[in-house]
Parts: sequence; structure tokens; C-alpha cells
Amino acid sequence: HFSRTSTIMAANSFACEVKLFNKWSYDDISVGDISLEDYIAVKPKFAQFVPHSAGRFQQKRFKKAQCPIVERLTCSLMMFGRNNGKKVMAVRIVQHAFDIVNLLTDSNPIQQLVDAIINASPREDSTRVGSGGVVRRQAVDVSPMRRVNQAIYLITQGARAAAFRNIKSIAECLADEIINAAKGSSNSYAIKKKDELERIAKANR
Repeated sequence: HFSRTSTIMAANSFACEVKLFNKWSYDDISVGDISLEDYIAVKPKFAQFVPHSAGRFQQKRFKKAQCPIVERLTCSLMMFGRNNGKKVMAVRIVQHAFDIVNLLTDSNPIQQLVDAIINASPREDSTRVGSGGVVRRQAVDVSPMRRVNQAIYLITQGARAAAFRNIKSIAECLADEIINAAKGSSNSYAIKKKDELERIAKANR
């Protein structure tokens, strides 16, 4: 009887370890940027098996900060009219992309995504200050929430642009984008854009 209980316990402990796509663990993910820690939801508390929770993250103003980061990436892939609402497709793309990231880097793709978001988020931006018909740009700091939002948007936009009219699938392009952004290499569309934004802001201080 005791052995049966222990096997059940072992099975339960195995069952409650939540891994993304049943492969990638959320346990040892670190967020390298203190300011973004509260806005990149990768703690085991936010773990899920598939990035498709049907959560209502747009109800309140900062609710989407609680949305698991992989799910935000998935949602951001469903853009540009023809892809609206095709979340199952987006989930599949993310799954393939993560497999590719793991094969190319031998590391946890969730960690790569977090690094990519930290590297691809602009820290300084310029806003338009208009007075009396004269519009000049003024450099401003970017809030952590917007940094995460913009990084995710730039990464998916880069993947989409790379895959359009190309043999490479969107999953491969997304994987490349995430790996390059995580390394901080300027082959990544997101990193290029970030550098451009920061350079313009620096000129307008």
C-alpha cells in the first residue's frame, strides 16, 4: 500500500511541474534588468503549458503586465489583418521557433526570449513637443511597461518582415530574431530599430 502511495505522490509531483509545451522549464529563468522584472512575467507563478490562456488582460490598465511573456509574444504575432485572431497558428509558430532556438543555442528558449526583450527595448525615445506651429523632438525616458511592449512588437515585426516573400518560415525568422536580439547583434531588426530610436533621442536631448 505504501509503495502505491509513493508512486502516486511521484506521479503528482511530476504532473505539477509546469513546463512550456511540456519541454521548457520556468524555474531557472533570470531577468537581467531590474527595472523590467515586474513587467516580464516568467516566474513559475506565471507558468503555463501553452501560451493560450484566454485571459482578459486588456480589462484594466496595467493588467497585461501579468500576462505571461510567451503569451504576449504569441498575441503580438497575430497582427496585420489576415492573421487577426489566429491564435492557434501563432502558438504553433512560437512552438517551432522555440525548438529552433534550443537547437541553435542549447539553452532554454524562454531565457533567450527574456534576454532578447531586455536587449531590444529602447531606453530612451523622442516625443514631439509642438508649440506655435514649431514641432521639435524632445528626448524622454521610456517606462518599463512600454519598453517590454515595444521590444515584443519590434521582434515580431522583424520576424514578419523577414519571412514575407521569403522561403524561410515565420518560425525560423522568429527564432533568428530572438537569438540575434538575445546576443545583441545588429543583424536583428529589433536591435537596429532600438539603436536608431536611441540615436535620434540622443541627438534631441
